[in-house]
Amino acid sequence: MRRILVDHARRRNLKRGADAEHVSLDAAVVIGTDRSHDFVSLDDALNALGELAPRKAKVVELRFFGGLSVDETAEVLHVSSITMMHEWKSAKAWLYRELTGGTVNGSRTLEPRR
Repeated sequence: MRRILVDHARRRNLKRGADAEHVSLDAAVVIGTDRSHDFVSLDDALNALGELAPRKAKVVELRFFGGLSVDETAEVLHVSSITMMHEWKSAKAWLYRELTGGTVNGSRTLEPRR
């Protein structure tokens, strides 16, 4: 599912002018906005996370793209629900920092900020 969404978003971005953001006059009124750029950014961040912590990236894929519950994800990964929740929280925090441009001491890390 992740691959399908990201490929669709990439094709849509290329078709619509790559990085050029198209905004209509009614953009402020539109409730459902195009999130294709978000999927591309998320895919890039997930690939980076996969290099640092493959299991955390898999947790995000299963939970976010696969729609699995905590228990289902834990079962697929053969870990406890508690371990899976730690991985999920850590991955979400890392992805948030990655997507918002935040770093710890100038480098990307899985360690929490202190």
